Amino acid sequence: MGKPLSEMSLAELWELFPIILTEHDPRFSEQYAGEAALLGERLKGAKLSHIGSTAIAGIMTKPIVDILAVIPNTADIRAYARDAVSSGYIIMNESERRISLNKGYTEQGYADKVFHLHIRYEGDDDEIYFRDYLNAHADVAEQYEALKLSLARAYRHDRDAYTQAKGDFVRRYTEIAKGEAKR
Repeated sequence: MGKPLSEMSLAELWELFPIILTEHDPRFSEQYAGEAALLGERLKGAKLSHIGSTAIAGIMTKPIVDILAVIPNTADIRAYARDAVSSGYIIMNESERRISLNKGYTEQGYADKVFHLHIRYEGDDDEIYFRDYLNAHADVAEQYEALKLSLARAYRHDRDAYTQAKGDFVRRYTEIAKGEAKR
């Protein structure tokens, strides 16, 4: 048995869990639906959404299904996190208003199904705007895919740098999408 994930350095984790992009697979939607059904039983009152690149048709993606759980502003976010942990999730990071968890990371690498769960309060759902915009604008989705491919090569073992390098693109099109939604 390998070293427990909780005892690994960030460098060791990035080596074990590199940035790997794969063709879009329609089963990502099925995986989301199955996991959302399980989470819906645990995270009462949360609005669940399939976000991230696995929710954008036709682009290369990390084979990790991202789920956004938006909870009421009066809810106890840590109680929701405890319920997710009891469903097999591990807390990745947390702040007062956001908690990110994962499921499907093992000491041997990725499991067959991998999920990231993002618990947020109402109003903190920009990923939905971005997803919807890219699904409606194939040309922008292709630009995003090209960016992801170049960054995956540059940052294969540095997930934080990979995510940060996508930030300007994501913010730009999220703001455009939110502007269009207001009209």
